[in-house]
Amino acid sequence: MQSIQEIQDEIIEEFAMFEDWEERYQYMIDLGKNLPLIENQFKTEDNIIKGCQSKVWVHAEMNEDILSFSADSDAIITKGIIAILIRAFSNQHPKNIIEANTDFIDKVGLKEHLSPTRANGLVSMIKQLKMYAIAYQTQIK
Repeated sequence: MQSIQEIQDEIIEEFAMFEDWEERYQYMIDLGKNLPLIENQFKTEDNIIKGCQSKVWVHAEMNEDILSFSADSDAIITKGIIAILIRAFSNQHPKNIIEANTDFIDKVGLKEHLSPTRANGLVSMIKQLKMYAIAYQTQIK
C-alpha cells in the first residue's frame, strides 16, 4: 500500500507536467470523471460537505482498519478537487489520514488558482475527510 505522502508526491509530479492552469483544470476535470462515485443511497443531506458552494457528497467506509471514501459533486471542477483528495486519503488507516500533511495542495498551486469560494470548499473537504478519520479511529480497538 502506498503511503499518503507517496501519493501526494505523485500528484505534485503530475501537476508539474502541465504548462499552464488551463491544462491543470482540464486534468482535474478528467480526474473527476474517473472518480469512484458514491452510491445513490449515500447522496443524502448528512453526507453533504458543509462550506462548499457546490454540492459535494462524501461517504466513508471502514474495512479491516482501512478507511475508503467515495464521492460525487454537481460541479465538474469541484468533482475534480474531491477526486484528488480521495486519491490522496482513501484506502488508508485513519491515523495516517489524521496525521497527514496537506501541503501538497499548496505545492500544486491549487488554493491560489481557485476562486475564494472554491478554496473555502477545498478546506471544508479536507476537514470533513479528516473528521471521518477521527470518527473511525475512535472505533478501532
